[in-house]
Amino acid sequence: MADDHLLFQNAGKFATHLRRLRRVRRKRKLAVRSQGGKRQSLNVRGRRNVLDKTGKRCHICGGKIDGAWEADHVFAHAQGGDHSVDNFLPAHKICNNYRWFYGPEEFQWILKLGVWLRTKIENEDQFAMELAEKFVRDERRRDSRRKKPHSPGKISS
Repeated sequence: MADDHLLFQNAGKFATHLRRLRRVRRKRKLAVRSQGGKRQSLNVRGRRNVLDKTGKRCHICGGKIDGAWEADHVFAHAQGGDHSVDNFLPAHKICNNYRWFYGPEEFQWILKLGVWLRTKIENEDQFAMELAEKFVRDERRRDSRRKKPHSPGKISS
């Protein structure tokens, strides 16, 4: 992490720092949009080259890629990254979705927080378990809003 040495005096200062990172990210995104930069698709050969870079593994989680995958901008398009094969790595859709267009420091804090909370949940820390319960409820609500795949051959009455 570029700012690996950062230690915060309290949660409020940490929250302020995270908000600053978000503002910087949003400002960059607006600047890129104002320049009219549009996303471009890779051709079949370019996608094959991107997938081969990692031995057909997701560059975020390291898992094997079987089937559908996304070409993830290493340097986010929303932050000014280009559409060259050199700026793409393969990723599972869910991994790419959660990496979003966070900058490196912001994404590292997200990972660090996630690992910390996961450990607290595993140890059944009371506060962490309350957060986990909220997370589970939120995931259920999110899943209930998803379109369910249509079952072929089913006749509705």
